[in-house]
Amino acid sequence: MGFADPVDGPYAAPVSRHGFIVGPLLLWFAAQARDLPWRRTRDPYALWVSEVMLQQTQVTTVIPYWKRWMREWPDVPALAGAPLERVLKLWEGLGYYRRARNLHRAAGVLVAEREGRFPRSFEDVLALPGVGRYTAGAICSLAYNQPTPAVDGNVTRVLARVLGLRQSVQRPATQRRLWSVAAELAEAARGWRSPGSWGAARGWRKRRVKERPCGALNEALMELGALVCVPQHPRCELCPLRKACVAHRLGLTRQLPVKDRSERTSERREYVFVCERRGHWLVRQRPAGVVNEHLWEFPGLEQDGYASALAAARALLGPAVREVRPWMTVRQSITRHRYILAVCRVQLGRGERMVLSEGRWLSRAACEERAFSAGHRKILQRLNEGGAG
Repeated sequence: MGFADPVDGPYAAPVSRHGFIVGPLLLWFAAQARDLPWRRTRDPYALWVSEVMLQQTQVTTVIPYWKRWMREWPDVPALAGAPLERVLKLWEGLGYYRRARNLHRAAGVLVAEREGRFPRSFEDVLALPGVGRYTAGAICSLAYNQPTPAVDGNVTRVLARVLGLRQSVQRPATQRRLWSVAAELAEAARGWRSPGSWGAARGWRKRRVKERPCGALNEALMELGALVCVPQHPRCELCPLRKACVAHRLGLTRQLPVKDRSERTSERREYVFVCERRGHWLVRQRPAGVVNEHLWEFPGLEQDGYASALAAARALLGPAVREVRPWMTVRQSITRHRYILAVCRVQLGRGERMVLSEGRWLSRAACEERAFSAGHRKILQRLNEGGAG
């Protein structure tokens, strides 16, 4: 299973022989890896935060968020002692807020059960709230150089093309195959010996590969999928695995990986009401157990069942509503749902009570301290810019 194994000619190698691609991958990573801030640390806490932020989020988006987070909460005890409201605020704009809540919750568990120390074993990392098989594998390989595989979307695409998998990568049997091959590669990386010449390898990249080859192998697969083996128009001429890649040899790079048809996106239309009183805005906090729990928003409801925005506003806010005027339209996506928010400015009668018991009147400064969902953050920004009422 050495680096000198043949890669030319027909490729139909069994799983036990895939380890020969480890050498080309590690040397490529040592020469081409992007200089990302979390790649210069072995701190498992810092790596944990980066891995959670990177789930379903672009690297360029994550970098400033990760830096701000690490400045404010540089270790587990600092995060555990932070108010959840502040955690959600720093996360604002990344989406999928459950990730932030799980980080905060897990930090509390680590302080209560481990005196704030991050665990070393895969099983203990996996037991943390919000940590799945991929995240646990990534952390253990990157921080501790353990041969734990980490299969994400990028790794799935790379391996499916290299292996020439014709089955849907979403099926359990295919997933087992992918994780099995990834585990073999991580194990092979642990025993890899660097060559006499490193070619274009340099600086921290070379040290990372030498000191943590298991973690570097996982990163190399992810990096290859992000930079070269991309979903559309892969750059095969730059790929260190092109001679071993079944999809490249057979001209199937555009057909692989195979995926099942995804669920259809549903569209929902809602009214959102902006009420102002003496420089304060009427907002409410979403309850626990619902989408975007604990985030703040302007009051609103689904349009279905109401003849007009005025009727909907009075149903939600009560007879205090005097006038409702359309103001702007905001679109946002949450999981597989697309929301179209018809935002209206509402004029209230003086001295009349509203029926929205969970509503709170907050100043502009108080609203800025709270985390709003993406669509409602756009509304708040427009208000702060002096949008016409």
